[in-house]
Amino acid sequence: MHVVRGERVVLPDLSVTVPTGQVVGLLGPSGGGKSTLMRAIVGVQQVESGEVTVLGEPAGSSALRHRVGYVTQSPSVYADLSVRHNLAYFAKVLGAPKDSVDRAIDAVDLRSHADSSVGTLSGGERSRVSLAAALVGDPELLVLDEPTVGLDPVLRRDLWNLFKRLAHEQGRTLFVSSHVMDEATRCDRLLLLRDGEILSDSTLPELLRRTGAPDAEQAFLALVDEAAANPREAR
Repeated sequence: MHVVRGERVVLPDLSVTVPTGQVVGLLGPSGGGKSTLMRAIVGVQQVESGEVTVLGEPAGSSALRHRVGYVTQSPSVYADLSVRHNLAYFAKVLGAPKDSVDRAIDAVDLRSHADSSVGTLSGGERSRVSLAAALVGDPELLVLDEPTVGLDPVLRRDLWNLFKRLAHEQGRTLFVSSHVMDEATRCDRLLLLRDGEILSDSTLPELLRRTGAPDAEQAFLALVDEAAANPREAR
């Protein structure tokens, strides 16, 4: 997949496969192409060349409308509506069953705030409402663009626990981006992305063995140095 914006190549011939039923982390610094890759997966990013296949269908096709959920960095819900009314609206758009609203509310643990206006909620609670909006369609794949950015450690932990439950207990695939390297420990598999190129596609133990680093951040820095020294061999 080759993506160009203006005169800048954002993703230079990137190739990657995301396995099903796992929490796959897309980690790397801001501006490295994470959001562009996620937009390409959900079919809202123009691709210069190559192809993106999601669950056996072309990215963005109507067949994927109920199978893929997308959560952007900014909460994509209506602040003047209650949590329940927001989810009822998205359920109506998707043609989801009536009980999907309550299931989504329970999944993100917002039962006590179900009738509260979204505008009165904290940042972490609004993030959970956005996640619930993606869940009402019962998607097989969830694409989450930096869903924990700006949250306190407790809320980050709770969201990652939810992500694991969705993948490991319900069999969904979660593709989660972050620029916080310590979140690598919470992922089943890691993609390390820098300047539009995949530096590593592996599990965290495999990454640490390969680099000899004590943690994900040091491993990432080691790969950056390796890529600079051997640009043709980096992968």
